[in-house]
Amino acid sequence: MEERRQRITAAGRIVVKVGSSSLTSVDGGIDAGRIEQLVGVLARHRSSGQEIVLVSSGAIAAGLAPLTLAKRPKDLATQQAAASVGQGLLMAQYTAAFARRDLTVGQVLLTAEDVIRRTHYANARRTLSRLLGLGVVPVVNENDTVATAEIRFGDNDRLAALVAHLVRADALLLLSDVDALYDGPPSRPGARRIEYVGGPADLEDVEIGSVGSSVGTGGMVTKVDAARIASAAGISTLLTSAANAGEALAGKDVGTWFEARGGRTASRLLWLRHAARPTGRLMLDEGAVAAVVQRRMSLLPAGVVKVDGRFTAGDAIDLVNPHGTAIARGLVNFDSAELPALLGRSTRDLAAEMGPDYAREIVHRDDIVLLGRR
Repeated sequence: MEERRQRITAAGRIVVKVGSSSLTSVDGGIDAGRIEQLVGVLARHRSSGQEIVLVSSGAIAAGLAPLTLAKRPKDLATQQAAASVGQGLLMAQYTAAFARRDLTVGQVLLTAEDVIRRTHYANARRTLSRLLGLGVVPVVNENDTVATAEIRFGDNDRLAALVAHLVRADALLLLSDVDALYDGPPSRPGARRIEYVGGPADLEDVEIGSVGSSVGTGGMVTKVDAARIASAAGISTLLTSAANAGEALAGKDVGTWFEARGGRTASRLLWLRHAARPTGRLMLDEGAVAAVVQRRMSLLPAGVVKVDGRFTAGDAIDLVNPHGTAIARGLVNFDSAELPALLGRSTRDLAAEMGPDYAREIVHRDDIVLLGRR
C-alpha cells in the first residue's frame, strides 16, 4: 500500500479537485482561511517541480452572499447569476493566495462540449498544456454561467476526472469534507474506512451516499463515479478530505486509493460512456448490432429501423438492439428530423439521390462506445 501511495508523490502532473463544502464557512460564504491552507499545500508541491491543475467548485457558493441568497438556488437561471457574480470573487482569492507564493494562476472555464467535440477538446488541451508549460497553475471550473441543463457535467467530480485525462495527468486527488470512502455512512458506529479499491468488485457491497452539501451538487456517489472514470482510464485516484491534502500528496496512509486500470482513450469517449445525457435513441436491426458490437464498424443508415427523441447533429444518442436494450452510445452526424428519410437505405443510393453529404455514416465508429453485451 505504501508503495502505491508513493506514486502520488512521484507524479509529474496531478489534477486536484476541491468541492464547495471544503471552501465555505458555516454561513455558506467562501472561507479565505481554507483557501489559504489549500493553496499553501499545492504551492509547496508546485515549487518542488510537480505540475498542478486545480479543479475548484465554489463559484455559486461565492455568489450567494453578494446576492443575499440564503442557500444554493434550485433554478438554473439563478444558479447562473450566482456563478457569474461568484466566479470572479473566487478567482480573486486564488490569484492573491498563489501570488503570495510567487505563482501565477489562469482561469479555465469548461462546458461538456469542450471535452466531446473534436475542435473544442483540442483547444482545451492546447490551452491547458500551454499554461502548464508557462509555469501557471490552471484553475478549472465548469462554466456555470452559460452551461444549460443539457450540456452540464452536473458536478465537478466528473469534470475533474475528464480533465485529468485531458491533460494526461499521472494522478487525481479528490478533496471533500469526508476523509475517505467508508463501507457505510461514516456516522454509523463501526463504519470502516476502505483503504483500497482495485476494481468494481471491491465496491459491490458498499453503501454509498448520494447527498451533497447545501452549497454543492455532489456527494460520495459522484466522487466514486469520478474515481471509476479516472481509474478506468489509467489514472490512479485518491479520495480524501481537504484537511488531509498535505498528507495525501506526501503519500501518507489517508483516504481511499483507487487503483489505475485500463488504458487511455479519447476524452470524448470517456464522457460518452460515463457522463453524457443521451437526447435520443436509434433502434438497430440485428445486422447493425453485430457490425457495431462485434466488428466495431460505423453505423450506416441501412441498419437503423427506428428513431426516438429529438436531437441535432453532434448530440449523444443511445444505440439499442431490437429488444430496446442500449448496446452502445455515440455522437450522431444528423438531426433527428433528417433521419426518417434515410433509414434502411444504402449510402450509395442516398448520395446519388440527395448529394454526397448523405454518403457519410450516421455514427462514425470513432464516436461510438460500447455499453455492454447484446
